[in-house]
Order: sequence, then C-alpha cells, then structure tokens
Amino acid sequence: MIHVETAIERPWPDGNWDALADRAVREAIEASAHGAIATLSTIVEVSIRYTSDEEVRTLNHNYRQKDKPTNVLSFPMVQPDLLDALNSGDDDGETLLGDIVLAHGVCEREAREKNVSVEDHATHLIVHGTLHLLGYDHEQGEAEAEAMEEIERVALRALGIDDPYAVRED
Repeated sequence: MIHVETAIERPWPDGNWDALADRAVREAIEASAHGAIATLSTIVEVSIRYTSDEEVRTLNHNYRQKDKPTNVLSFPMVQPDLLDALNSGDDDGETLLGDIVLAHGVCEREAREKNVSVEDHATHLIVHGTLHLLGYDHEQGEAEAEAMEEIERVALRALGIDDPYAVRED
C-alpha cells in the first residue's frame, strides 16, 4: 500500500496539493519497473514537502554543494537490495521510500516558461522525484535519461498531462 504524506508551506497557495502528490507518486511507481510495490500489503511511504526556494536552496547547498534553489530534490531512503525485497513482497513492515521537496518559486517560474499550469508542472516534478526514489538517475548517461523520461511520459499520460519533453513550436 502506498502512503503519501505531504507538508504544504508558504508560499504555496491553497490548493489540492495532497491529492496531486498522491496521484503523481502512484502513477510514477506503477509506470516504473517497480510497479509491484503499488499492490503490496506493506506500507510504502513517500513524503512530499512543498516549500520555499530558500529552503530548497539550503538543502541543495547542504546535500549537493550547489548554492542555488532547484525545482525538486529527492532523498531516497531505500537501498537497492531493500527495493528488490519490496518488489518481491518479502518486506512485511513499513518502509519510507524517501522524501521529495519542491521549491515554489522555481516551479512557478518554470511552469510559466513552459506555458503549463503550476499544478501540471508540480505533478511532473513529483513523478520525476519519485523515480529518483526508485533508483532512476538521468545523470548516469543518455540511455538512463531516456528510459527515465519515457517512464515519466507514461505516468503523466495516465494523469492526462502532455509530454513535457516534446518540442513545442510557438
């Protein structure tokens, strides 16, 4: 069973961010090679924190030595061997898959630049972040990046969101 815990802080506006996060995490997991996790009786938790650029800048500096905000950060809590145990149903406890943190200002600016809603862009970032929690890493080469992007497309299509990687002609 997937459980998504959210914390929504200013400057994020009122909205249905809890449900958005829940749908995005579920679709990302189901679209991935780890889709079996979605059907387990054990609890698999993902924590989503919607926060400010400043908080994300601090986290990015502390954990990645990059002194600037970024759109999304993912902090996996599960090692690959435990992920394999989860996939096979061998883990009967509760597992924290990891944490995802979104920066409001960066997300809002990128959405405007892409001409999409903040909600759709945040959904994409949560799907992307969830895949990082599952061990996908687009920085490990072109093949891995393309595989990750394809999983994102599948998950987003299921959520009714257009391909964020499609070349748009304006």
